[in-house]
Amino acid sequence: MLSTFITIIVIVAVIVLWIISTQCKLVMLEENTSNAMGQIGVQLSSRFDALTALLDLTKGYAKHESETLIETIKSRRSIITAKSTPDDVMRQEGIISEALGRIAMVTEQYPELKANQTYIKTMDAVQTFENMVRTSRLIYNDSVTKLNREIRMFPVSMISGMLGFPKREYLVEQAAKTDMPSMK
Repeated sequence: MLSTFITIIVIVAVIVLWIISTQCKLVMLEENTSNAMGQIGVQLSSRFDALTALLDLTKGYAKHESETLIETIKSRRSIITAKSTPDDVMRQEGIISEALGRIAMVTEQYPELKANQTYIKTMDAVQTFENMVRTSRLIYNDSVTKLNREIRMFPVSMISGMLGFPKREYLVEQAAKTDMPSMK
């Protein structure tokens, strides 16, 4: 009777320790995923800042178009945080792509703008931040893969939902981004 009681206590203790260990591991994986999303937000914010600077440069050439676009960006821009979803990121990238397309139209009308050194440097900054966003997206998707894999694998799959760890969505590449016009 005493040995049965001790055995039950040991089994319960092992299960509790396993649940605590699993919860800690899932928290770590979820924090990595949230951190990666936060990094995407930082890069997108920097890209928006560079885009705004680019729009300021176009004001001298197409004042009305630039002002309209700046107002559109300000009204539709939102901050990407660790709690943001892939859909939030896609909406923000869509705004950037739309703005870049409209800037490309302005630069086609004003070839001297393309030759402006400040424009060239600012365009390079926009491209640099785009590359950083791409890298951050890869890191995010890798983090999501690790978290989702852990959540789906037995025996963790039995308790992950109860512990409050849902599967996360991946960031997918926008088809329209691959068809973006050259700005140089």
